[in-house]
Amino acid sequence: EVQLVESGGGLVQTGGSLRLSCAASGFTFEDYVIGWFRQAPGKEREGVACISSSNGATSYTNSVKGRFTISSDNAKNTVYLQMNSLKPEDTAVYYCARSRSLAVRKGDYDYWGQGTQVTVSS
Repeated sequence: EVQLVESGGGLVQTGGSLRLSCAASGFTFEDYVIGWFRQAPGKEREGVACISSSNGATSYTNSVKGRFTISSDNAKNTVYLQMNSLKPEDTAVYYCARSRSLAVRKGDYDYWGQGTQVTVSS
């Protein structure tokens, strides 16, 4: 059974940092891209970043470049999202998902985690 489990969300002040984790199981991790998405209340789910588990290639949406870093630990089948210099507009539920393509297009992703809440206070 394919499973993606997010953790690491919480409440942080503006300018603070959080590290999210996405633990994957039930499939060959190195064959897939893992992406992070977020959804704020009343807004569409948007792509944040993704990483190829096979070669480490990454892609980021413009609004998080220079602040967020995605990484992968293949020994643990886990992808991380290090989020620095957080802003109130980063507040959302963050989801991880798996895909075969290195792009943050939600239509390309077939399995999703349950999400973890990130709240940035001003």
